[in-house]
Amino acid sequence: MQEFSPRDHSPVGLDAQGLDNNIKSVYWNLPTPALYEEALKRNEGVLGHLGPLVVRTGQFTGRSPNDKFVVDEPTSRDHIWWGKVNKPIEADRFDEVHRRMASYLQGKDVFVQDLWSGADPQYRMPVRIITQYAWHSLFCKNLFIQPKPEEIATMRPEFVVIDCPGFHAYPEVDHTHSDVFILVNFAKRMVLIGGTEYAGEIKKSIFTAMNYYLPFKDVEPMHCSANIGSKGDTAIFFGLSGTGKTTLSADPNRTLIGDDEHGWSDTGIFNFEGGCYAKVIRLSPEGEPEIFQTTRRFGTVLENVGIDIHTRRLNLDDDSLTENTRSAYPISHIPNASRDGRGGHPKNIVFLTADAYGVLPPISRLTSEQAMYHFISGYTAKVAGTERGVKEPSPIFSACFGAPFMAQHPSVYAQLLGKKIAEHDVTVWLVNTGWTGGAYGVGSRMKLSHTRAMINAALSGELDKAEYIKEPVFGVEVPTHVPNVPDEVLNPRNTWEDKAAFDAQIRKLAGEFVKNFQQFSEQTPANIVAAAPNPNA
Repeated sequence: MQEFSPRDHSPVGLDAQGLDNNIKSVYWNLPTPALYEEALKRNEGVLGHLGPLVVRTGQFTGRSPNDKFVVDEPTSRDHIWWGKVNKPIEADRFDEVHRRMASYLQGKDVFVQDLWSGADPQYRMPVRIITQYAWHSLFCKNLFIQPKPEEIATMRPEFVVIDCPGFHAYPEVDHTHSDVFILVNFAKRMVLIGGTEYAGEIKKSIFTAMNYYLPFKDVEPMHCSANIGSKGDTAIFFGLSGTGKTTLSADPNRTLIGDDEHGWSDTGIFNFEGGCYAKVIRLSPEGEPEIFQTTRRFGTVLENVGIDIHTRRLNLDDDSLTENTRSAYPISHIPNASRDGRGGHPKNIVFLTADAYGVLPPISRLTSEQAMYHFISGYTAKVAGTERGVKEPSPIFSACFGAPFMAQHPSVYAQLLGKKIAEHDVTVWLVNTGWTGGAYGVGSRMKLSHTRAMINAALSGELDKAEYIKEPVFGVEVPTHVPNVPDEVLNPRNTWEDKAAFDAQIRKLAGEFVKNFQQFSEQTPANIVAAAPNPNA
């Protein structure tokens, strides 16, 4: 076995991961230029105009949630939220896949990155990512926190991901859903990934691990972005894909802590990552200048982005492969990003939703009980798919705004968040970045400039002294005036021509909330259950 390392690497060898059998070459902690060279040499991608590495992820352009399994074993069994998100698999099936994966890697090269997950030294976790592809290694180098050379020399990984896109499962033997698999073993502190080239599976595997371990330390893991104002005020933004979480946190007037994953400890907020993984489909230099510039930087990995193979210029409007085109870049590519990844306790929390029904107010203030209700609900909406003539939106509820990554029951995270909101007197806002003037197909998407103005007013404290009215169905408080936003936009009913249609639509959505929450009602305090919207109002 030949080893390549530009600097000292961890004293823990690959034998600790069961990978000591005839691996051809091990590339330890290669720097970005070397990973570029290896990726290009192996035809894993192409060099784009101005320097990004442009790659394709093959058949899978997003996560494969149906292929994720958690090993059912005694040390974690009673803490796991079993069900659709965390499906059980036997420990011996994990061991058998691991054994065959090690055999598959014989005679092949592997790339290893030893990195940190978590910017707070008290809670960070040393992780090892072992990949078959050089570009996956670069992706991880961008997304996680790079240790100092002297730290690498003593690092002992506490969680390991082995990622082999070329290795496939046998569903009938391995008890998997398909030949693709993401197998999580909390006892062995390891994840096995195979059959998919989508690098986001690696990122979210580490996030799942942090979500499992940190609550035991009284730290709230959160699927959120975070930033800091000039006065040191921290804000966090929860939201599912497409709601604007990355876009709205990358504010030129505020310092970005991180765009996706954070912890909230007794001392404040800390980023889990050292980079960002932003959607870039139809990205504009006017609307999102900071993120747009990352697509034209050396070190950035662009997944499934359109490119002219002759000129190597990018086409960010090209959705021929997927709508889920992505840019993975170190957070240092954002000019006003935090270098230590930490902030104080938040003064404001923003729940983002893209309401395709067009009935939720563009901004509203929540009581503490409503905040917990909406956090557990985790609502957004998606528009119709490709079926011709179908314009009816459908609701998406993802508990804690990140159900696919929640290893423990949502009530665990909700109780922790509620405790911290109460301790630090945090104001919680619900912001609708979706439709106004009607549902999808009739109305239009909320203007980004209006959403930014509303969030700026909330974070600056300007809305603390505003006049509010109570929306009757959801019971939330809606400001009557926000600077730089037309007053009529603030009350969504006023933007609909057909008021009866609005009333029917908002009651329909309220009913969806109540129906979804039934699964949590037994484990949720009565005062939070009572904060539900009223479909009969």
